[in-house]
Amino acid sequence: MKKLMTAAVAASMTFAGAAAFADAHAPVVGVSWSNFQEERWKTDEGAMKAALDAAGATYVSADAQSSASKQLSDVESLIAQGVDALIILAQDSQAIGPAVTAAQNEGIPVVGYDRLIEDPYAFYLTFDNVEVGRMQARAVLAAQPTGNYVMIKGSGTDPNADFLRGGQQEILQAAIDAGDITIVGEAYTDGWLPANAQRNMEQILTANDNAVDAVVASNDGTAGGAVAALAAQGMDGIPVSGQDGDHAALNRVASGTQTVSVWKDARALGTAAAEIAVALAGGTAPADIEGAQTWVSPAGTEMNAMFLAPVPITADNLSTVTDAGWIEVEALCQGVENGPAPCN
Repeated sequence: MKKLMTAAVAASMTFAGAAAFADAHAPVVGVSWSNFQEERWKTDEGAMKAALDAAGATYVSADAQSSASKQLSDVESLIAQGVDALIILAQDSQAIGPAVTAAQNEGIPVVGYDRLIEDPYAFYLTFDNVEVGRMQARAVLAAQPTGNYVMIKGSGTDPNADFLRGGQQEILQAAIDAGDITIVGEAYTDGWLPANAQRNMEQILTANDNAVDAVVASNDGTAGGAVAALAAQGMDGIPVSGQDGDHAALNRVASGTQTVSVWKDARALGTAAAEIAVALAGGTAPADIEGAQTWVSPAGTEMNAMFLAPVPITADNLSTVTDAGWIEVEALCQGVENGPAPCN
């Protein structure tokens, strides 16, 4: 069983590898982002930059703009710039393989950020995404224990989509077997884009004459697309899940149009990625990273990995995110009257 690190522990980690650069050049860490269209990546980036600054490291980055081919050229460019370590948020977990090989050939360590890169050379850093899926399904099932369910999945090129879906199924299976719920529609969301999720949701609603009682959406962007499709049919308010703690999603939780957003504190993940990258660049072996564990992927690849613990945010514990400084009360409660604490 995986051991999880709390966000607080991860955010406070320091690595001896940073000291290796004290008398040498400041390390340069290159970050390859899959896209910046989702709110959360800017939060991750801010945490990375702060941690790299604290370590005396330099941050350089590239945005693949949802293009797997552009990401390959982006990584090649970062390597050519002489980076000492790479952090890669893979647009396509399979297509990114040559970039990891190129980095390995140059002796540049790689951190696979949030999304699995199926390569033992890449240190895998993420939250426990199977547990995120369980948390999403638990919250929706508690709110709607019977009826017709729709599964709005993530991108088919992102292994996280299937990790999440597996966790969701674990929770829903007993209710499916009992005949309490029926999955009437299921679709991957190309690129995790809300517009694609909305289109998928619209098509499923049409195919089922709007006979839908709950939606298990795999992140807050896809949840937003599903909620928009439901609202257009006057169906807003049925249970919908998400993840990431996007501000818009947390506002939907406060207003009652989204049931849960599983919060993965991107500040802790970004901080951990920066510190791991600096440590690896400084010569620390992946297995010696504090909090690292040996993990075997579903495909059988043995990897060094670190998993942080997520937190489900519902109307019952919204104050968790305001108390943590993740979102201001004013933003959380915008347009909400007589809502759950702290919006009352």
